Amino acid sequence: MLKIKRFTFNPFQENTYIIYDEKGSAAIIDPGCYEPEEKKELYDFIIQENLKPELLLNTHCHVDHVLGNEWVEQTYSIPFLIHENEIPVLNSAKVLARNYGFPAYRGIEPDGYVSPGKEISVGQEELQVLFVPGHAPGHVVFYHPTSKICIAGDTLFRGSIGRTDLPGGDHDLLLEKIKSELFSLPEDTIVYPGHGPETSIEFEKIYNPFVGKNASY
Repeated sequence: MLKIKRFTFNPFQENTYIIYDEKGSAAIIDPGCYEPEEKKELYDFIIQENLKPELLLNTHCHVDHVLGNEWVEQTYSIPFLIHENEIPVLNSAKVLARNYGFPAYRGIEPDGYVSPGKEISVGQEELQVLFVPGHAPGHVVFYHPTSKICIAGDTLFRGSIGRTDLPGGDHDLLLEKIKSELFSLPEDTIVYPGHGPETSIEFEKIYNPFVGKNASY
């Protein structure tokens, strides 16, 4: 089983996650920590729980999700993995960070790439990688069947979906991928989004106004 801890960082109120197994092996996903107190909050939790970070993962590379990447890499010296299609997004984050008022941001290069169908090991557990572009061209979702955890990034929110008006966005593709990739998961799967509260596949299949059974958009 995997446990999960959520942190909410930076002015975008971005959700950063740590997932970890019973022995403390951990992955840090979408670290949005920028300010020193945010980094300290993440660091203190890792110390408190005696965790051993092994991987840095990004669901996608919009600036609010990558602000803490450099700090995580420097602090824990762990591999950084993204989908290859996110390289242009990652590169553009350097300019966007300055425009959004994050002058201290320094990007890092990935150490490898994730791809659908290839599982990622977190200690003794295996994460599945689902390819769900539309919000970003290389957006992936991390799913752990046993724990019923779906870390969805900015694809699916409680009662909403990710915006698709940014470079590389595709509204129709996002709708298609949510229905084919996420809505095929068990209905009691808990969705942990990139912003806002958790939800479930069951709730979104019924009530989501964009992709639910009574969708109005």
